[in-house]
Amino acid sequence: MKIDRKKTRCISVGGVKVGGDARISVQTMTKTDTRDVAATLGQIREVADIGCDIARLAVIDQKAAESLLPICRESPIPLIADIHFDHKLALIAIKSGVSGLRINPGNIGSEQKVAEVVAAAKDRLIPIRIGVNSGSIEKDILAKYGTPTAEALVESALHHVLILEKLGYHEIKISVKASDTQKTVDAYRLLSKRTDYPLHLGVTEAGTFMAGTVRSSVALGILLAEGIGDTIRISLTDTPMKEVMVGLELLRSLGLRERGPSVISCPTCGRIQVDVIDLAGRIDQEMAKYQRVHPGKTLPVVAVMGCMVNGPGEAKEADIAIAGGAGKFALYIRGAMVGTVTPEEALSAVMRAVENF
Repeated sequence: MKIDRKKTRCISVGGVKVGGDARISVQTMTKTDTRDVAATLGQIREVADIGCDIARLAVIDQKAAESLLPICRESPIPLIADIHFDHKLALIAIKSGVSGLRINPGNIGSEQKVAEVVAAAKDRLIPIRIGVNSGSIEKDILAKYGTPTAEALVESALHHVLILEKLGYHEIKISVKASDTQKTVDAYRLLSKRTDYPLHLGVTEAGTFMAGTVRSSVALGILLAEGIGDTIRISLTDTPMKEVMVGLELLRSLGLRERGPSVISCPTCGRIQVDVIDLAGRIDQEMAKYQRVHPGKTLPVVAVMGCMVNGPGEAKEADIAIAGGAGKFALYIRGAMVGTVTPEEALSAVMRAVENF
């Protein structure tokens, strides 16, 4: 599938280009309390290890804003501060070294307060994302449309953009997220026709892992296939790691990212006597980390099979395979069985085989 992407303006979020000819970046949001520096950095490092490009942090008070200084200093990827209502938090975040802001100019106070934030951002060319969702549309716009329609979302976003443009600032990206899949698609299509600012794609309040993955993949898959979108976040009621893994896989499935780790696994059934689901997930994560550390290395196809009925046959089709038995796994390399390992040894055995492949 060849996708002709809409050409948008290019901005820089730290060292990550967004828009223009830059590849589509993958974002997530930390789920920790930003005031807990160690826990937040731990989560950032986890997602950076598997290929996340940008992380966003909630900044709820002054202590959270001040915690950004050590977090930004140690973070391996650019960070965006998510701020509402208090422009002083944005000023502290900028001084602390964030690479971007997510604000709505209309909800952080007077024009003077917005101007202060823009002046500080302008000094460091820090981009500002205008993020509108169904619950944040202004009352007058909502009254005009009756409900948070796609048109209402876009009108609200462009109203906030105009505030920044009047202050001479154009380092902007925009999102118009709804929890409804079709409304999200309609809003981004409309917005894409009306602006050339880079667009941040997402479905807000998408849901738990299964529901959120499906809703996000449908909406973002449609938009990306139409060439719309410059950076994405899969919003899940789950871990940031899973958000990133889903986002990367979505881009790979559309040919918008290079081929990633190839882990295939059986759907499992009543025959299995080992935990295939857990092992397959852990191998997937470790393979992603391995690719991050060895970006130029060709990775093998790894198969994780649940039983000895189909396992040996499937193993012949993979570079490395592991097939479950009664409390053990048989390990295959290039179709030949090389030994058995315990469930506790399985992950390390597979990764050693990957390293030596």
